[in-house]
Amino acid sequence: MPESAAAATPPALPARGSLLGFDFGLARIGVASGELETGHAAALETLHEESNNARFGAIARLIDEWKPVALVVGLPRHLDGDEHELSARCRRFANQLHGRFGLPVMLTDERLSSVEAEQQLREAGVKQWRERKQQLDAVAAQLILQHFLDSIRHAKS
Repeated sequence: MPESAAAATPPALPARGSLLGFDFGLARIGVASGELETGHAAALETLHEESNNARFGAIARLIDEWKPVALVVGLPRHLDGDEHELSARCRRFANQLHGRFGLPVMLTDERLSSVEAEQQLREAGVKQWRERKQQLDAVAAQLILQHFLDSIRHAKS
């Protein structure tokens, strides 16, 4: 179930509007876009900026371009549901997004998203690790955002 970074319960989302999803990592951040009306997500890009200012500058450009109604950040957990060592960093990132951009930010479980992204890229014929690595974080962000979209659609039915 999605959880909000800024509030105890997820905000009500409109029927239409775009979302940006993030697969946060210390070295890279995968980004995906999604649409509430269609319920579909797509990989956008992987941010490689090293400084926080450069990272948030790149995110600001994406927000200006896509004009999302909300943001979704993957929250890593171990298979048993326990918090992952990166969970606190992801929560901090989500809170920074909310503070900088004033948009609702939801956290959603991202267990095995990178493993699934790796498998999807292999199945799509991306054989070389270097090629897969360049797309991996954005595809993981797509899977995170798709999981979120599926969960809110399921909650409505």
